[in-house]
Order: sequence, then C-alpha cells, then structure tokens
Amino acid sequence: MSEKIKCLIIGSGPAGYTAAIYASRAGLHPVMYQGGQPGGQLTTTTEVDNFPGYPNGIDGPAMMIDLENQAKRFGTDVRYGMATKVDFTSSPKKVWIDESTEIEADAVIIATGASAKWLGLEGETKFNGLGVSACAVCDGFFYRNQTVAVVGAGDTAAEEASYLANLCTKVHLIVRRGEMRASLIMQERVKNNPKIEIHWNSETEEILGDANGVTGIRIVNNVTKATEEIALTGFFVAIGHQPNTSIFKGQLEMDAQEYLLTEKGSARTNIEGVFACGDVQDTIYRQAITAAGSGCMAALDAERWLAANNLH
Repeated sequence: MSEKIKCLIIGSGPAGYTAAIYASRAGLHPVMYQGGQPGGQLTTTTEVDNFPGYPNGIDGPAMMIDLENQAKRFGTDVRYGMATKVDFTSSPKKVWIDESTEIEADAVIIATGASAKWLGLEGETKFNGLGVSACAVCDGFFYRNQTVAVVGAGDTAAEEASYLANLCTKVHLIVRRGEMRASLIMQERVKNNPKIEIHWNSETEEILGDANGVTGIRIVNNVTKATEEIALTGFFVAIGHQPNTSIFKGQLEMDAQEYLLTEKGSARTNIEGVFACGDVQDTIYRQAITAAGSGCMAALDAERWLAANNLH
C-alpha cells in the first residue's frame, strides 16, 4: 500500500497535536500517526496542574483526548500506527508505518518524544502516578511538605533535588557511586542544602507502598551491603531520557544523546522539509507547554516551506 499526502506528523502528545491543529487550520490536511503511546508521556500522568487553560488541573489522559479532539475538529486525520522506517533522501519523503504502509509526504513533522529511563523495579510500574514520577517540575507540587527521594547523580538529578527541596520537608538523594556526575556548581548546591541528604554508594532495592501509593523505599549500600528503609511518599527517577529517534539514525543530525538537532529559533532539521518538535529535540525543558509551543513552530515552518517550494 502507498499513499501520497502533503503533511505527515509522526507521533502525538502536546507537540504533535499542536502541530496538527496549526497544520490543519493552514489547510495542509495533515495525517498523524500516533505512535506506540498515543498521547505521549502525559497519558501516564494522573494530574496535570501546570498547563495553561485548566484552572482546576486535569487528568493527563483526559488532556490528551482534548487535544486530539481539537486537532480532529480542524480536519487532522488521526490514525493508529507507528513509523518503522524512513527515507528522507528524496522528495517526497517516504515513511513506512508498521512495516507495511508506505506514506509519501511533501513535509514531515517529527514529534516522537522521549522516554524516561527507569531503574527496572516492579514498583515503578505499580506506583507510577501514585508516588513514582520522572519529572519533579511536573509533579513536585503534589508533595509539598512531604519527604521524597530522587535517584540519580547528574545535573538533572541535582536540579530536581534542589527544586524539590524548595517544596518538601526532606529530600533523599540516592547516588549509586561515591561521587556525582553533575557539574561542580550543582554538586555544591546539593551538598550545601540542609534539606537534602545524600546516600552515597546506594541503590534502590524496592519501592514500598500500599493501595494509596508509595510509603517508602528500601536501599542497599553496594559497598557495605547494609540495607535501610526510608519512609517517604514520593520517588523521583532522574537518570535521564532516551529520545525516540532510532529510525532516523543516519539521515537526521543528532547530538551525542541522540536528540534531533534543529536550527536555532526554528523546527528545521538538516533535511529540507523535515521538522522536529517536542521532547525529541528538547534536552532542557521537556514540559508539555514547551512541547506545544515547538509544535506550533514546526507547523508554521512546514507551511512556509511548502509555500516557498510551490507545494501548498
């Protein structure tokens, strides 16, 4: 099967849906394939309190349904399916969906996002949204005046621990080695914060909880083998994210962490007619609102490119 379209959006979430809204309103008749996790990372979040327009907050999956319905209202063709192969070496661009359907598109907007890295503990799945999180900025507010833990040793972990220390009574920072990988200034900030207790050479053995959510963790010192149980209500995993870019290797420029590179101040990649937005190219903010903003940029850039090349 083969199909020719004007604008293809790969991936959903705030970036993809916002791109779809703008592209639809511009008459690009976009087709969106939602990917393996329709709605993106926010579908695993119980409550979103920091996205403008929802004064009482909103359930993550419900918010994604709102965005999807808004994109559909303007004519976006939203489809289930995952891009499994691409060929951007010629025009139109070729994208294969589920290894069978071939799409030829004049412009492609990539919004495949990034996936949080996890420790692989059973409790991460069991208590996700019930005390387990991979984003302190997103969820830290819900743990005000409580005790939490952060796992990680890089800048992200140090930043999240510092952020949480402004909200929480106590922050336990679990560091696997006897040193941190974070920049010196971030290390000093953590070490000098009286609310942050660093557990060196320590790993999380189990996340403890009940029907209401996380109640604590058990950690083990990997040098002495001693174990310790810590009572807490929030467990934040800050060991990084993996951008969903494997199918673009060899065709689109990426940084060392495999995030797509875009021209400064735009959504343009190194390939004409291919644009990237959201967490797949954002190594800094990774918020729903910034993803939505970059989705808008990608659609506007795509519209202008199509017009300049007499394709719209």
